[in-house]
Amino acid sequence: MPDIIMAGAAGRLEGRYTPGKRDDAPIALILHPHPKARGDMNNAVAVQLYHLFMQRGFATLRYNSRGVGKSQGEYDSGIGELADAATALDWLQSQNPAATQTWVAGYQFGAYIGMQLLMRRPETDGFISVSPAANMYDFSFLAPCPASGLFLHGSADSIVPPVEVERVVTKLRSQKGIVIDYELVEGASHFWENHLHEVERRVGAYLDKRLEENPA
Repeated sequence: MPDIIMAGAAGRLEGRYTPGKRDDAPIALILHPHPKARGDMNNAVAVQLYHLFMQRGFATLRYNSRGVGKSQGEYDSGIGELADAATALDWLQSQNPAATQTWVAGYQFGAYIGMQLLMRRPETDGFISVSPAANMYDFSFLAPCPASGLFLHGSADSIVPPVEVERVVTKLRSQKGIVIDYELVEGASHFWENHLHEVERRVGAYLDKRLEENPA
């Protein structure tokens, strides 16, 4: 799991990267929660997502957006952070030009940035959005959503009420050509204390299902 440095628009971006098990391994980019809430690439949910993809042979990258950890620059209200995500995906693709699939996974603020990135990168095959802040950010840009994916949320999330995420899911499910899975974990909070094993179990099961349907 080597440390890597990428050249971003606001300076260097630091990351952690695990190569895939094959030259044509699929790739996965992991996005962390909000920088202003001490979110970084070592957040427990982000690390869990990283390991889930890594264990399935993906070439997997997580990174710190601008102003976080050793990454240069300052928080940019999501605009610069989207540019950072694009930089990270470009780097990941440059390391894996023969990748069979491309996935994006994010938690909280990272889910919001990840879904924006998804709209700009039609080569993306799937996404994982954990606790997306659907009451804080406008997700109407998902029109249409270009890939199938999973929304995972906690029933006890007092920061983002489940009904807010369900509105987004309902809208996306009306689109043809994609399949949106939604799982609500009973008792889980926004921060997944004591429920991290459910992230592992549910996201892992979803990835296994998708990879069985369409081997990478």
